[in-house]
Amino acid sequence: MIATLKKFFDFCAEKNRRMFYQSLGIGVAIAICEAAKFPAIYLVLGGFLSDSISDGKILAGFCILLTSVILESLFRGISTMLQCKAGYRESADKRIEIAEHLRYLPMGYFNRNSLGEITTITTNVMEHLGDVATRVVMLTTQGILNTAIIVLFILAFDWRIGLICLGGIIIFALINRAMRKANAEMTATKIAVDTRVIEGILEYIQGITEVKAYSMVGKSRKKLDDAIREAAAGNTALEMISNKFIPYQNIVLKLTGVALILASIGLYLHGSMELLMTVMMMIMSFFVFSGLESMGAYSALLRVVDLCVDRGQEVLSLPPMDISGETVTPRTHNMEVSDIDFAYGKKKIIDNVSLSIPEKTIAAFVGPSGGGKTTLCHLIARFWDVEKGTISLDGKNVKNYSMDSLMENFSFVFQNVYLFHDTIANNIRFGRPDAPMEEVITAARKACCHDFIMALPDGYETVIGENGASLSGGERQRISIARAIMKNAPVVILDEATANVDPENEKELMEAIEALTKEKTILMIAHRLKTVRNASQIFVVDRGRIVQRGTHAELIAQDGVYRRFVDSRRQAIGWKIG
Repeated sequence: MIATLKKFFDFCAEKNRRMFYQSLGIGVAIAICEAAKFPAIYLVLGGFLSDSISDGKILAGFCILLTSVILESLFRGISTMLQCKAGYRESADKRIEIAEHLRYLPMGYFNRNSLGEITTITTNVMEHLGDVATRVVMLTTQGILNTAIIVLFILAFDWRIGLICLGGIIIFALINRAMRKANAEMTATKIAVDTRVIEGILEYIQGITEVKAYSMVGKSRKKLDDAIREAAAGNTALEMISNKFIPYQNIVLKLTGVALILASIGLYLHGSMELLMTVMMMIMSFFVFSGLESMGAYSALLRVVDLCVDRGQEVLSLPPMDISGETVTPRTHNMEVSDIDFAYGKKKIIDNVSLSIPEKTIAAFVGPSGGGKTTLCHLIARFWDVEKGTISLDGKNVKNYSMDSLMENFSFVFQNVYLFHDTIANNIRFGRPDAPMEEVITAARKACCHDFIMALPDGYETVIGENGASLSGGERQRISIARAIMKNAPVVILDEATANVDPENEKELMEAIEALTKEKTILMIAHRLKTVRNASQIFVVDRGRIVQRGTHAELIAQDGVYRRFVDSRRQAIGWKIG
């Protein structure tokens, strides 16, 4: 238990940990106020049971009682406020910290880990940390503090009764430990099934088009239903385990209270305890373990606290890419790739590749799907770190740039555009949130999307829905180009940017790309002949190696992958229904 509490506090950010510690300090004051009620009652009873009623003792007792009640209420209010503030701040801070950490992880991490796993940690787990974990930790520590201070008071009044209290507490602690041990395995199962529910929901929603198209609604829904039922069963089982032990804990505490009463009466009958003290101990027996009772119920969830911290730490302990380079503004944008290797796990993707791209030229990468074109371009932009060899920008290894200063040199237009659930204006100015509206409109005009934006209900203030669901593919693509134009980076990577565009939008899209790429260094991944024909140099990538390089005229004259690529495209264009 102590180890879990320490782990929780160590995990918290310093400013939030300070608030938790302040709350614990106030918790000691609350416990003292709780314990102060007993000497107050002792004084009041003493005043009534003395041979001549003592008004002074009764008044003093009532004053202490009233003061302790008022102070306890004030302290509880302050303590609760500190706990809430620290708990919710910690949850928010950890989400931000995890998001920032994810930003600097290699892209390979996201290939190996499901979206559901990351979503679970940043939603459910961090929610538990801010709400459940905070409550459990603070109630548990408060229960321990209250009981400890009250038992110290009892020991000060009568050590024999105090020893009986300690005996009951030891038995209670053994049962509580058994409960937490039984909960440990089931809590891990609960977190796992909660993760599967989120994965199932995301998969169902994201794949709903395919599910309907292939009439697999029943099967897909059954998979999600099974995950939800499994989660319900896991949560119920966790509660049932706790409910099995909690009655035994309460029985031990109640029986210990009865033992206190019997012992007090016995000691009185044997003449070793005065009547006033006997009555006092009988009253205390009903209250001494109240803090421990509430702590016992909540301590079952300490394993949840343990796992929340572990899951959060899991992500934060993943080694990020080295981002501690220099903040550099390169003078030129010449790029050199020298003898690089790269693999996903054991699968080699890039094999001993070298190439040179002068600034303000167009480099096109073509070849079979899965050959390594996209990976190669992403390595140049340092989405991953190469395993061997070097990549340099302006003669400086990209690893020696700070990540932010390196990214300032690159703009990206991907085949699968991601737009945020926000206004069109904010999507365009995403890389420059403070950019004035005039610049947003200028970028939109260059990207050939001003006209269709103005035709929307609220123009640039139209909220376009999650991932731009209300726009066509060509419209989404042009907005992403406007976003890249706004950034105005000197190097542009076009990853199959025109692959899925319909003929109606192709002219506008090509004009938008021309506006984006003017006077820039271009790295282009493409399957369309017209997009690579005018490239300064073409790299043919197959099975992770560059098998051909040259201009279109040079490569078309050679027998090889490129000419076969061109011939197949020409045949596809000439194909028609008879």
